[in-house]
Amino acid sequence: MSNTYETVAALLRAAYTDGVVPPLRDYLDPVDIVGAYAVQDINTRLWQAEGRRIVGRKAGLTAKAVQKQLGVDQPDFGALFDDMRVADGGRLDRARCIQPKAEAEIAFVLGADLPSPDTTPEAVAAAVASVHAAIEIVDSRIADWKITFADTVADNGSSAFFVLADEGKPLIGSDLYTAGMVMEVNGEIVSTGVGAAALGHPLNAAAWLARTLAERGEPLRAGDILLAGALGPMVVLNPGDHVVARVGGIGTCSFTYGEA
Repeated sequence: MSNTYETVAALLRAAYTDGVVPPLRDYLDPVDIVGAYAVQDINTRLWQAEGRRIVGRKAGLTAKAVQKQLGVDQPDFGALFDDMRVADGGRLDRARCIQPKAEAEIAFVLGADLPSPDTTPEAVAAAVASVHAAIEIVDSRIADWKITFADTVADNGSSAFFVLADEGKPLIGSDLYTAGMVMEVNGEIVSTGVGAAALGHPLNAAAWLARTLAERGEPLRAGDILLAGALGPMVVLNPGDHVVARVGGIGTCSFTYGEA
């Protein structure tokens, strides 16, 4: 493993406690996919060795406009660890965040493994045990969110925390393509969107994730949580914010950031 990758991984780990680091351009080309995932893998393995448990994965950059902005033509992914979950209706400690933002998503909980590198959206649908409204709290260890594709991938997909609606719905009968999303902060609408924003359909994003992870020898398993990507613009969080995500036909979830 390249010493450069180990150096970048150590910088990002330190940022969780010491604060943000500059963009990683001195170490990684902005579109160095292989190098960025190598850095992510180093930290993922280290955190697992320390006892953190992976409970699923997140897909990011599922909007074409964001891909274009970062100069890439594909989504990215990051690992979801057990200690990243915030209870539905719960509170997220400000001290655990650096520069957080919230985005509303559709999430899946799998009832079966997805081991094939040829996984289709239909195969994902057959494996889904339940579908949930979700909020992803993204954060960046990179100063001022000045990220490239390599920055966000190396930084575990700019992931931080997530909220999953306690109540899930069966996928059968759910129209994820046209499902409308409204996200409110302190009772004010701050973001709207639709299921089709996630790579054309949330199941497309989930299938991409399943194929990509299967090719890497890390297939999705029964019980895994999949965040399928933002349905609308992300919103900066301020202390005391109460965030609610409503996804039509799917459900509602919420959390409070810092003080009430």
